[in-house]
Amino acid sequence: MKLGRNDLCWCNSGKKYKQCHAAMDEKIAQYKEHGATVPSHKIIKTPEQVEGIRKAGVINTATLDMVEEKICAGMSTEAINTLVHNFIVSHGGIPAPLGYCGYPKSVCTSVNNVICHGIPSPNEILKEGDIINVDVTTILNGYYADASRMFCIGKVSPEAEKLVRAAKESVDLALQEVKPWGFLGDIGEVISKYIYANGYTVLRDIGGHGVGNGFHEDPYVCHIGKRGTGMLLVPGMVFTIEPMVNAGKEAFYQDKENGWTIYTKDGSLSAQWEYTVLVTEDGPEIITH
Repeated sequence: MKLGRNDLCWCNSGKKYKQCHAAMDEKIAQYKEHGATVPSHKIIKTPEQVEGIRKAGVINTATLDMVEEKICAGMSTEAINTLVHNFIVSHGGIPAPLGYCGYPKSVCTSVNNVICHGIPSPNEILKEGDIINVDVTTILNGYYADASRMFCIGKVSPEAEKLVRAAKESVDLALQEVKPWGFLGDIGEVISKYIYANGYTVLRDIGGHGVGNGFHEDPYVCHIGKRGTGMLLVPGMVFTIEPMVNAGKEAFYQDKENGWTIYTKDGSLSAQWEYTVLVTEDGPEIITH
């Protein structure tokens, strides 16, 4: 049903539609008329939802800060899982990965040539020179926040250090493209150009996603793209930027036994940083990193 200008806005702000989202909806409609892919109202978060996601993000960022303080050589990835689980629960949250589609742990720990979805194990012991991605997602009062960081264990090789740094820098560059009336393709282009210029590859088939009301929502955020293409960015969209960067080729394979862990096919190192970001009228707001 089409809203009248004096009806209450669809975002539950309590304001009249003409005072709230009417102008934005008209602008979105203009882009759609010119062939752009535009977000539905379901993808655009309400003020109440944004506030809930922000609160989940506070716990999520604090969890990763805690891991950064404690992670070290000699620690098992299962110990990281225990730390993450206990910290989130003690702060009133729920670790989103636990039980998600059968995933058995509260965090993903991806070491060296593991691209993503590494499952913590008491038998996997971190050693000097390893690089590891710790991927944390927190649910608080039904809202989700998702981020990951790379950690270098002790002194790592110059090659590993450069890879980790390039992956982080690609996300920082992408943040500059998170602005209203831009496109998801702008994000993909700046990431892929930077990664390729550094001699690495970035995955096309695994990428970022909408998040907030659920763990994985629309839109899919590809980290290979072309400026001016993909879904239109509008205020209220919340999604992750999380390029998975391989030192070697892009090809990967999935562990057949556990059905989760993704490895580089050529055995090369992989690095990933993940932020959850909100599109605002003024650009990006980092929800968790």
